[in-house]
Amino acid sequence: QVQLVESGGGLVQAGGSLRLSCAASGTFFRINAMGWYRQAPGKQRESVASITRGGWTDYADSVKGRFTISRDNAKNTVYLQMNSLKPEDTASFYCNANVNLAVGSRSDFWGQGTQVTVSS
Repeated sequence: QVQLVESGGGLVQAGGSLRLSCAASGTFFRINAMGWYRQAPGKQRESVASITRGGWTDYADSVKGRFTISRDNAKNTVYLQMNSLKPEDTASFYCNANVNLAVGSRSDFWGQGTQVTVSS
């Protein structure tokens, strides 16, 4: 199937930056849209940013102007550059990929999550 492995989380002071990466591996036909979600303690998982295979992007209002999502289709990898981080950005961040395992067969896959903690 498909494995998504995230990296790049950590502890940073408010105003700092982090870059998350998520690499997909396994057997599949094509990766379609990819995205980042986050979940803070006691809150529901929310979409942060998404990117289509062709590069169209969408962002949550709370991160517009601060976060940038990008991808490298040749490496099956999606990135999230996070600048001007705020304490309220503290959460576990999860990578998501919509994948064609075969022509006409789509499934969603999730990474294991990476922790981002922003101190004030």
